[in-house]
Order: sequence, then C-alpha cells, then structure tokens
Amino acid sequence: MKLSGLRPAKGSVKTNFRRGRGQGSGGGGTATRGHKGAQSRSGHSYKRGFEGGQMPLQRRLPKFGFKNINRVEYRGINLDTIQKLVESAKISEVTFDILIKNGLASKNDVVKIMGRGELKSKVDIKVHAFTASAKKAIEEKGGSATEVKK
Repeated sequence: MKLSGLRPAKGSVKTNFRRGRGQGSGGGGTATRGHKGAQSRSGHSYKRGFEGGQMPLQRRLPKFGFKNINRVEYRGINLDTIQKLVESAKISEVTFDILIKNGLASKNDVVKIMGRGELKSKVDIKVHAFTASAKKAIEEKGGSATEVKK
C-alpha cells in the first residue's frame, strides 16, 4: 500500500452542483429552482411550522396545561442534611445565612425543611417553611422550628 494509491471509497465523495452558472451547467435559466413562485426567488423563507397553507400541526393540536403564577418554588432541605451540617460545622442554630454560606441554598431561594432522615441533636432552625413531620422531629429533640418571612 502506498500513499499515492489512497483514495476515498466509491460513492462517498460527491461533487457540488453549481447552480445558476449558465446553460452549459445543465441547470441554466431557472437554476434548478423551477418556474415562478416564492421558492424560485431570492430571500424567500417560510415561517417555522408553515405547511403550505394547510393548518399547521401546532394549531391542529389542542392547548393544554396550566401555570400557576402564585406558585412558590421551595428549596427542600432534609433533616439528614441538617444533621450533617450540625456535625461538621459544630453549630446549634441553623439560619438561612448559614445555609447560604455552606452552599445548601442560594440567596434567592425560599427554603423548606423536609422530614427525611433523623435528627440526633437539639437544633434551633430559622427558615421560611417546614413540613409537619420535620417540625415535629425538631421539637421532639428539644429544638425550635421558627418560620421567617422572605
């Protein structure tokens, strides 16, 4: 095998068709665009979804769904995560600022403490919301669950 003998596989390389280069090119006159109409003219484009005047698919299908503009999107933090934070940082009070500092929430979040996991130590928590099970678990260990305004 020699480098001079290398060539692409048969049928893998196609020569580009040069449109609008006179009668000798085989596509002269109309430049293979057919006669008249929007598609034969320069600068033509259709709206996205245009189906030649037929009712487009996105209008044939019914609308559905609902977006509640009053929905509050919470950043959920579970009790087991709080327990790890208390053990690693050796703290007895968890506030929104502490959660931000430790990367568990960002400044625009609304934080809700969830009930998964087990709390082993007494902790005072001050965040935006609590689930009933989380509040119960915190208060059983002698801690307090205080809700603060956003």
